[in-house]
Amino acid sequence: MSSNLKQQGLSVVHNPTEKATVDIVLVHGLNGHPKDTWTSDTGTFWPVDLLPQALGQTQARVLTYGYNATVQSFTDGNGSLGIQDIAETLASTLAANRNLRVCSDRPIIFICHSLGGIIVKRILIHSRSISNEKVKHLRSISLSTYGLVFLGTPHSIDDGGRGSMILQDLCDAVLPQQFVKTYPQWIKALRENNETIRDTNSVFARLWNNFQICFCYETKGIGLGRKKYVVVDESSAAPVIEGADRIGITADHIHMCKIDDASAPYWEIMAGILSRYCVEAPRVVEAQWLEEKQESDAQKESKAKGWRAGSVRQT
Repeated sequence: MSSNLKQQGLSVVHNPTEKATVDIVLVHGLNGHPKDTWTSDTGTFWPVDLLPQALGQTQARVLTYGYNATVQSFTDGNGSLGIQDIAETLASTLAANRNLRVCSDRPIIFICHSLGGIIVKRILIHSRSISNEKVKHLRSISLSTYGLVFLGTPHSIDDGGRGSMILQDLCDAVLPQQFVKTYPQWIKALRENNETIRDTNSVFARLWNNFQICFCYETKGIGLGRKKYVVVDESSAAPVIEGADRIGITADHIHMCKIDDASAPYWEIMAGILSRYCVEAPRVVEAQWLEEKQESDAQKESKAKGWRAGSVRQT
């Protein structure tokens, strides 16, 4: 099925033999790719080659999302980060896909690499804030999301200092040097204009407890010039949050999301966490939808009472 994978948009790379009980959605980061980001140097595309088998009897549908992940896209070419646009498009695409298959209330687990985690945060912030009935279908994304697995996502970016260095190291790590030299204005925009990322992290910090979280951080540096750097260090990639899972991955920022085979030292831990999330998610998400329905019914009843009272007064 992965042979039909789209460069941009949502692709189902694995469908279970029976009705799916959970959707696992993978989102790449800057200069990433919906397949290559998750494919090892030996050709293992672990969302298809390893994950379904590791989940055992769990009926999980696995999807990847591809989007224009160039620096131009992230910065709009003028210094304004386009993360919100990318996030809203993914939210609409995913909501439509699930609505057409009558599974809007199916649990979701997101797996995000690097700045892909910022995009998913924006999706959940946007989805959770929706109250307008005309776009309320988008609220289903946050209601259905149970787990978030972040691989090398920068969760803390300060004004200047190490925060700016993280974005600089990200550019240096994932972008060809020729591009960096040819388009310095876009690189400068991404490095210096990190307000959107900082604000996203600040707002989402209030939502941690609504989801089951797994933080993965790289423990190997990547060669940048004559030195090796850990691009997103442990303090930024894996903040101390009560109840969160934390995994130190023995790989650099580029290779931390690529797994050769089931014997990889961190795969068993990752597979175990994903398996647990898949088992726990249906019960929790079902309760969230029930609570949402009860609140919606109460609001409708309150409006109806107000309308009836107004009609009586008029007569």
